[in-house]
Amino acid sequence: MEPLTEHRGVSGPVVYGFLRLVRVSRARQDALHDVLAEYCHRHELALHGVFTERTAGTERSAAFTGLLDVLDLHGTYGVVLPALSHLGPKAIAAPRQARITTAGARLLLVRSPRAPRPAASGPAGSPSGRGRRRSPGPAPALDHDT
Repeated sequence: MEPLTEHRGVSGPVVYGFLRLVRVSRARQDALHDVLAEYCHRHELALHGVFTERTAGTERSAAFTGLLDVLDLHGTYGVVLPALSHLGPKAIAAPRQARITTAGARLLLVRSPRAPRPAASGPAGSPSGRGRRRSPGPAPALDHDT
């Protein structure tokens, strides 16, 4: 009998990472590379390479051109970035983002841009005018029965 898919060495969709590291320490570079690898592992993606741009230049760098070349390969699913800022300043990032999506690749962000928060308002009958703030995450589990 064949083992279940979860027990086989099935590789996930192929992705490539892109890092824009201008004047960054080796430790920071290694940490960002590890973040990409961990994200891919957690989401069952196959990270086949990471393109690193080291100069603050124009939209057409060697690293970005190389990234576009691999996006044309059969089976490439997308591009993984730590954050959208790794595509460069807004004037460069917008055309780069368009080129990635036009190539048919998905743009995957480890840290997605934050949406603006709505203004906090307290309950109508609150004497201080401030409501109780809620935690954005789930409540922690208790170690014992209550």
